[in-house]
Amino acid sequence: MREIIWDGMDGRARLLDGLRRVIDDDRVLDAVGAVPRDAFVPDALREFAWDDRALPIGCDQTISQPYVVARMCELLELRGGERVLDVGTGSGYHAAVLAAMGAEVWSIERHAPLTEAAAAALERAGITGIHLVVGDGCAGLPDHAPYDAINVAAAADRLEDLDALRAQLAPGGRLVAPVGGADQRLVVVRREGPGWVSTDADPVRFVPLVPDFPSPTGIFRRQGR
Repeated sequence: MREIIWDGMDGRARLLDGLRRVIDDDRVLDAVGAVPRDAFVPDALREFAWDDRALPIGCDQTISQPYVVARMCELLELRGGERVLDVGTGSGYHAAVLAAMGAEVWSIERHAPLTEAAAAALERAGITGIHLVVGDGCAGLPDHAPYDAINVAAAADRLEDLDALRAQLAPGGRLVAPVGGADQRLVVVRREGPGWVSTDADPVRFVPLVPDFPSPTGIFRRQGR
C-alpha cells in the first residue's frame, strides 16, 4: 500500500502536499483539508493524526489511511448534493470527508461504542449532514435508498457479497469497496440500466465485512446542515 513520506511542514499541509501528488480531484483534496482528522483519533495518538497511516480506534478497528480515504472518495466521483451510504462508520472520519464534499451521508456501523465516539468527534469537528446508524452494514439501509454513491470501508470476500448494497444504488450510481481475502483490491461498481459494471482499482488492506448483525432499530443520531 502506498504511504506518503515528507519533512519540513506542519501536519495538515504536509499531508495535502503529499496527496496532491497522487489524487487528481481538487474537491477531494479540499475536503480532506477541511476536516480536522485530529478530532477523530484517540487522544493518545493525536500527535500522529496527520500522518498518512491508519491508526487504532478501538473494537479492533482503525481510522483509515488518509490516502485510502481520498482515493475512495475520488473513485466515487462526487460533485455535491448526492445521497451517500457509508458502510463502516468507524471513527466517522470517512463520513466527514464525504459530507465536506457536499453529500448527505447515511453512515452505518455494527459497533455501538464506535458510533457514539463518531458522533462526539463529528460534533467536535463541526461536521453536519450525517445520519449515524447502528446495524448491519452488509444489508445497507434500504429504507433510505436509492443512493447516488455507496462507500464500503470493510472487505467483502466476493463481489457477490455486496449484492444487497449494489441493489440500493440509484441509476448511474457508484459503489466503491475492497474485495478479496489476502489479496484485496478496491472495486468500483456502477449501476447501468438493470445491471452493474465493475472495474478493479488499487490494492488495499481492510478489516473484513461482517454480516448477520441485527437490523437497526432506528437512527442513532441525525445531524442537520
